[in-house]
Amino acid sequence: MDKPLKTPPPYPIASVDHALRAAIILQMEGGATVSQIAERLGIARSSAHRLLAMLVFRDFAVQDEDRLYRAGPVLELAAHSQSLVSRLRAASLPHLHRVVGLLDETTNLTVRTGDTARFIASVECRQALRVGSREGMVFPAHRTTAGVLLLADLSDEELDEVYAAERYRDRPADRPDLARLHTELKRVRRNGFAVNKERSERGLIAVGVPVRDRDGTALAGLSVSMPSVRYDPRRLQSLVTALNTAARALEDDLAEQR
Repeated sequence: MDKPLKTPPPYPIASVDHALRAAIILQMEGGATVSQIAERLGIARSSAHRLLAMLVFRDFAVQDEDRLYRAGPVLELAAHSQSLVSRLRAASLPHLHRVVGLLDETTNLTVRTGDTARFIASVECRQALRVGSREGMVFPAHRTTAGVLLLADLSDEELDEVYAAERYRDRPADRPDLARLHTELKRVRRNGFAVNKERSERGLIAVGVPVRDRDGTALAGLSVSMPSVRYDPRRLQSLVTALNTAARALEDDLAEQR
């Protein structure tokens, strides 16, 4: 028997429906102006403008220099296999909880899409002064621990492509110093871990290691975040050891799922 056609919910929320439809348009069709979104949704231009502004705020959309709205980092995750992201998140949670139990600091799993890093799983510690959950949040990859780890997995040519000048014509201030970034990534490759001292957020320090597939490709970054007042450089090696142990266990779990 054929599946029945979808029927709308008994109490539809028009504003939510408009936002979801606009996000689909941006993702599937490449971009649209405020006027085009208003026309497609049958709403006033002012309503379309407010809707798109909220999508930009939540990283579902970005606006380029021509005032055209395009899919943002959240929607770009489509390029990063959804099944892989779901599998990574589900498999990582037990290991994140174990790291939190061991270190009593907030622990995260992050993936990279282009020049952005997205936190796909986060487990908070129970200390009163702690780093809150970053799950679902998107940051510039070169400013996060896991983002740097994943960028370090790229060749020099691939890195230059990610940060090609033409990609930053409308936001030149967001483009990192490539010479400095290349130098940093060489150090990360040599060490096998990354330390972020207040680069993404003031008062926060994070340490991370890569999670790899059976071919050695970095899939995600596993990191622990803490208030800078609680970070002791003498603990760095023990933090890295705990993270590496969790990362290897997560890799084994992922390999068994295949």
